[in-house]
Amino acid sequence: MSSTTDKAKGYANEAAGKLRQGLGKVVGSHKMRAKGAAQELKGRTQVGTGKVKDAAKTGAKAVDKSLHK
Repeated sequence: MSSTTDKAKGYANEAAGKLRQGLGKVVGSHKMRAKGAAQELKGRTQVGTGKVKDAAKTGAKAVDKSLHK
């Protein structure tokens, strides 16, 4: 997956997780709140993965540029 795809899916999972947690709070479901928290964490991990991929690309380009002067 590309870094952009990772980040997009991550932000979507974060939002869905927060929504699920809120809904769980409203209806009094601890299970729904826990699933929402897990989904939000999954989203944060995906966003982080996308950011790491971006940093790796940037670093690789800098090294390549430095080697081919």
